[in-house]
Amino acid sequence: MRPTGAMHLGHYHGALKNWITLQSELPCLFFVADWHALTTHYDDPGQIEKNTWEMLVDWLAAGVDPSQATLFIQSRVPEHAELHLLLSMATPLGWLERVPTYKDQQEKLQDRDLSTYGFLGYPLLQAADVLIYRATQVPVGDDQVPHVEMMREIARRFNHLYGKEKGFEQNAIDAIKKLGSKRAKLYAELRTEFQEQGKVDSLEQAHALLNEAQNLNMIDRERLFGYLEGSRKLILVEPQVKLTAASRMPGLDGLKMSKSYNNTISLREDKDSVTRKVRTMVTDPARIRRTDPGDPEKCPVWQLHQVYSDTSTRLWVQNGCRSAGIGCLDCKQPVIDAIIKEQEPMQERAQQYLDDPTLVRAIAADGCDKARKFAQETMRDVREAMGIDYN
Repeated sequence: MRPTGAMHLGHYHGALKNWITLQSELPCLFFVADWHALTTHYDDPGQIEKNTWEMLVDWLAAGVDPSQATLFIQSRVPEHAELHLLLSMATPLGWLERVPTYKDQQEKLQDRDLSTYGFLGYPLLQAADVLIYRATQVPVGDDQVPHVEMMREIARRFNHLYGKEKGFEQNAIDAIKKLGSKRAKLYAELRTEFQEQGKVDSLEQAHALLNEAQNLNMIDRERLFGYLEGSRKLILVEPQVKLTAASRMPGLDGLKMSKSYNNTISLREDKDSVTRKVRTMVTDPARIRRTDPGDPEKCPVWQLHQVYSDTSTRLWVQNGCRSAGIGCLDCKQPVIDAIIKEQEPMQERAQQYLDDPTLVRAIAADGCDKARKFAQETMRDVREAMGIDYN
């Protein structure tokens, strides 16, 4: 996530809840994308450091667990920048210009000068962020799928250009033997089916077989992935999209919750502020007087009920609003109570880090060390493949 301002409930429902689920299922790396913040805020970087530490506190408050996932800061792992630079040497300009969000963001952010390489090249930096960890899955919503597909194309192009290894085929054949006779035979059959008949299912089965093989080291696994697809050595792994349920969190005006619309409730907002913001929300304009019936479908508060209220409360709202049996303040109270209840454990978890900021620094430092070890391993292979290791 980019540290461009305070995190709000839209971030929690749209992404963080998915992260919290994923961290108990898979090895996960979550980082504060401070370099990415500069792609649109390069002329006003003053708040990036403050926002970075606040963002980490928000993640911890929401339930991201540093004992399960690796939390780090992008700029503390300079290998991201190195891989970005090296990938830029071989990435066609047209690939960057065709990214759907490039022109879209330029139109939306007309108050900013985005005619910079940093903004044009941010999908390439994003690719480096993922490829450097040889990540197999990237949790995104539908709007980010083109970015992940571009990462795959970049990895594929890099492997094609630089995935040369002396004696590759013999090394791959030797690696197959390590699978054991039964799995080796199945691998050979699946490889033939994919290469001769184009069966995608066979490719997926072979990938699963290799991922489950416990007696292969990373290099042999990469060789067999490359041999399977008829390519050469795989230096960079092509990540897959892991689509996540993107809950649309409505803002105080009924539009999507966004800092740009000034309609947010921050993740750790105090109770009085939450109460005031919800109580002053605009409701159905037809309800001028308390006795006027209304239509929940025309009221932004109803959208919050759909996020926070159970079936019986929503039925109470529908009947009470349409019959004028309840007033707008009555309708808003269950939403206020639910938001405050959701935020209470976040406030409690955050307090220890607010009381002792060194705890957050220590978590980030540990995460940066772990992430950097992964990144350095990849960069050794990248430099060797490109012939610039100079050993």
